[in-house]
Amino acid sequence: MNDVAHQGPKRGADRAVLLAHGAGADMHAAALTTVADALAAAKIPSLRFNFPYKAAGRRGPDRPPVLEAALRDAARELAARAKVPADRLVLGGRSMGGRIGSMVAAQDGALGVVLLGYPLHPPGKADQLRVDHFPKLTMPVLFASGTRDAFGAPDELREQARKIKGPVRFHWIDTADHGFKPLKSSGLTPSVAMAGVADAVVDFVASLPPQT
Repeated sequence: MNDVAHQGPKRGADRAVLLAHGAGADMHAAALTTVADALAAAKIPSLRFNFPYKAAGRRGPDRPPVLEAALRDAARELAARAKVPADRLVLGGRSMGGRIGSMVAAQDGALGVVLLGYPLHPPGKADQLRVDHFPKLTMPVLFASGTRDAFGAPDELREQARKIKGPVRFHWIDTADHGFKPLKSSGLTPSVAMAGVADAVVDFVASLPPQT
């Protein structure tokens, strides 16, 4: 598979993380590379990849079935490269990528789900919720979001996350927007905010049950 980046050990791990990019970015987005670097330092394999539209140089995302198929292909690639079973994969990613990862996890299962800036609804359209699949998420889920995210405020996320059957963990970035950029008045720099997100992901993934 082209347009992929694998990091971390190639054998010996009992879990691995698939990181999908957001609609307007690609697999080199800082949110994904920072997390991948932190996972590699913790000896946890990860794989980043480009969805077909991004690999082809198009701006508009593919339809959900195409995105889901591409994510499944990437998951198989990660399982093969990291030498871990499919049920030992953590699926997720940034914004749209996290949403598609969670939709696949709801259908196929996963060890866990990581949602970096989950797009709960379009900005200004709180009635258009993207939560139909939440009740089918029976595995642990991590949400990492800014407290000023126009795609879903903390209270909205907490309320909708109650529909998830598995245990849910939240990591909030104080004053940050959907792009994880905090207000200058917070004293939090974007790099420190991103490092905090990466640490939260590593802690979450490391806390998942060991292979039996």
